[in-house]
Amino acid sequence: MSASSSTPSSTQPRKPNRLRFSFFVFLGVYPLVTALIYALAPFTTEWHIWQRNLVMVPMIVGSMVFVIIPSIHRHCHRWL
Repeated sequence: MSASSSTPSSTQPRKPNRLRFSFFVFLGVYPLVTALIYALAPFTTEWHIWQRNLVMVPMIVGSMVFVIIPSIHRHCHRWL
């Protein structure tokens, strides 16, 4: 047995609940996606869906990686 597997489970951090985490991500991403759709719609009326998504998805991913998910970990960690 390795030394790391013999440590008591009370010293290891608790794993976040994925269902709760996905709920918090939903609460952050849904309003963002909805707002971006409304904001981009007037400027992209003639565009195909894939072209709209090509503009919108990088904004969503960047917001998730740098704002939404870190905020969830910072502010909601006790509920995860």
